[in-house]
Amino acid sequence: MGRRLVPLTLDNLSDLPGPCRSCVFWELDPVRGEAAVNGGTAEDEKEAWISSVLLEWGSCGRVAYVDEVPVGFVLYAPPAYVPRSTAFPTSPASPDACLLMASRIIPAYQGQGIGRVLVQTVAKDLIRREFKAIEAFGNARWQRPACVLPADHLLAVGFKTVRSHPAYPRMRLELRSTLSWKDDMEMALDRLLGAVQKEPVLRPL
Repeated sequence: MGRRLVPLTLDNLSDLPGPCRSCVFWELDPVRGEAAVNGGTAEDEKEAWISSVLLEWGSCGRVAYVDEVPVGFVLYAPPAYVPRSTAFPTSPASPDACLLMASRIIPAYQGQGIGRVLVQTVAKDLIRREFKAIEAFGNARWQRPACVLPADHLLAVGFKTVRSHPAYPRMRLELRSTLSWKDDMEMALDRLLGAVQKEPVLRPL
């Protein structure tokens, strides 16, 4: 199987899962976000946000592929680019941190460690950009796929709670704690996905 991690750009934005492609939960404040959804402009707003961040700040996401099929993604940016972050009861995010906004793995590839590798890849990128940490608002009551990542998942990939809340704790991953992680995250992804077994092919005798 061919496996790769690539930066998120306007060219592969359409490879995000359907609901995520047009979701502007993080990219717009609540009022503008609701207006975009009701007005049918959410997809355009998402594209405009990605374009703006790429031009002003640089890479803000990664997409994972297996045999050229997108299987997951992660999206991140400094708090100044994430209007929704100010609406959380545990805001604001720390000024030395970048926000992990969203991440999703398609069901067939969940449980293979891909989510952890995506976070590791983000950490590697942010260390080069001299951030001290990644922060995220977790959903402590998560029951189904949603825009706010489950707090349990964030804990599992190394985050720790820095401001408690019964619903939306703010969580933090110190980048200095990731320095011992292996450098080549794409090779790590390759090993992880290599463990996924395809259905056996019956060959004629």
